[in-house]
Amino acid sequence: MLTPKEDLANLTLIGQNKNSPSKKLETFPNRHPGRNYVIELKTTEFTCLCPATGQPDFGTITIRYIPGPRIVETKSLKLYFWSFRNEGCFQEHLTNIMLEDFVQALDPVWLEVTGEFGVRGGIGITVRAEHGKRPVA
Repeated sequence: MLTPKEDLANLTLIGQNKNSPSKKLETFPNRHPGRNYVIELKTTEFTCLCPATGQPDFGTITIRYIPGPRIVETKSLKLYFWSFRNEGCFQEHLTNIMLEDFVQALDPVWLEVTGEFGVRGGIGITVRAEHGKRPVA
């Protein structure tokens, strides 16, 4: 088996019938810590609420990172995204909250969160928040 059983020890969501919003980002060990490689995660189905009107905001969230000691498990990421669905938050703040949550969970070499939000009132918005310095290839 390429993935050792101990990598699964702290994963409580994957393979379980737990399907409710959660702010918990579960992680597993990076088995290639001496190598810089980019992981990109993207959802086109992100929603949150406008804090002023309560109307839904739709967006695409892209997370790109060079892992440090930990890698995010994707089912927990799905539930994490879902946890914002009924919360009111300005898009600029939301993108930075995500960055902070990922930095805390992963301790990455470099991480970038991009939120591309749908047009509202004739204006679309893209927010990029970054942590660390991306190594030059």
